[in-house]
Amino acid sequence: MNVFSIFIKTLLITNQSVIMQAKKSFYDITINSLQGKPINLASFTGKKILIVNVASKCGFTPQYKDLQRLQDQYQDQLAVVGVPCNQFGNQEPGSSNEIQEFCEMNYGVSFLITEKINVKGKDQHPLYTWLTKKEENGRKNSSVKWNFQKYLIDEKGKLIDYYYSTTSPTSSKIKKHFQ
Repeated sequence: MNVFSIFIKTLLITNQSVIMQAKKSFYDITINSLQGKPINLASFTGKKILIVNVASKCGFTPQYKDLQRLQDQYQDQLAVVGVPCNQFGNQEPGSSNEIQEFCEMNYGVSFLITEKINVKGKDQHPLYTWLTKKEENGRKNSSVKWNFQKYLIDEKGKLIDYYYSTTSPTSSKIKKHFQ
């Protein structure tokens, strides 16, 4: 290998490192709780995070129960975060108070629920831009197909994978990351 090709490879590797470092960290994203208070995502460092776009009037809504079960079973390793969204069939029309009450009364939900956001389109929230764009998350592209699509983040804020609505929260595809 000649000196010129070594120089070029060094430049490419250095340039790639600079580009990767310039990406926004998952922990830098800002989003509010259902009560309108800022959530510090960095407070979850050291735990995996399962982010799920949720809706109260969806055929997959009973997954709230399994999400809570998962949170309870792996509370030392996992934080479940529900993200209300009304973009799929207008299945989350409620106010913040109505969403909170519905989740607690019908499914005993105690895990964190964020403010209602857009998970796709021109008004996509930065959280979902990070989750769905490889140039942001460094891993893969995806698109949110329906309510209860799940994104798993590792203990260091890196995307592990995503799972469609039909994947149960208690599926071995998800649970294998906690065993």
